[in-house]
Amino acid sequence: MTHWSQLRHAYGVADDVPDLFARAEPDPRSPVWGELWSRLCHQGTVYPASFPALSVLTEIAGRWSTAQRTMPLALAADIVSSVDQSYGDLDPHVTYPYEIARLRALTEEALQSSGSDEDLSTYVYMLQALLAFEGVEVWGRHLDGLNDEEYEVACPQCDEEIFVAFGQYGAFTTLDSMYMNDSGSKRLPLLPADPADLTGVGKRLHDRAIADHHPDVAEKLTYVFGRADCPACGERFGVEEAITAKWSG
Repeated sequence: MTHWSQLRHAYGVADDVPDLFARAEPDPRSPVWGELWSRLCHQGTVYPASFPALSVLTEIAGRWSTAQRTMPLALAADIVSSVDQSYGDLDPHVTYPYEIARLRALTEEALQSSGSDEDLSTYVYMLQALLAFEGVEVWGRHLDGLNDEEYEVACPQCDEEIFVAFGQYGAFTTLDSMYMNDSGSKRLPLLPADPADLTGVGKRLHDRAIADHHPDVAEKLTYVFGRADCPACGERFGVEEAITAKWSG
């Protein structure tokens, strides 16, 4: 039994958490999810009450259908993949192995039951959750850049901040953070990876997206695991390597 009054979250004593969980519902728009997120994984930071919440989130996700469990799985994944602990340095994969194994299985079920008509952002969040529960660094926290259709990285040569965009505005690098306003800023086209040349996590994700009938996600992945040119100095670099360099450790 969890003694919530003896634990703390982002705003203090965690004795309000049980009531919030009791009010939880499958609707992602329910305000209770924002309240839970802000307490248990505030801006990516986790607290003493965050990890005991994994047991409750596992139970909720297990009770709900595959189409309903997105929110408990996504919150659990954010907690598990956090690299910012305010108190201590707990490894949830060591301390909560049963819950994480169960969460991984529930996420896999949700992915397998998804259809081609499923919201693409939800599909990406579930892929990210799966990677988080598997302990895949960086991509278990930042695959959702696919939904934003951009990553901000540093050029490995000149250290200039670069926006790597791949979406409705095209596929390019730019130094202009307001490129969506069509400001006429310098843009250099991205060089997508040939799917046949992908390896490791890039190949796995691309193959999965194709098998799950999400070609749009698969196409975005070719840019994320492809190459780009720096608009400032002209250096050509691997996008994946730049993303990993920014968020590793």
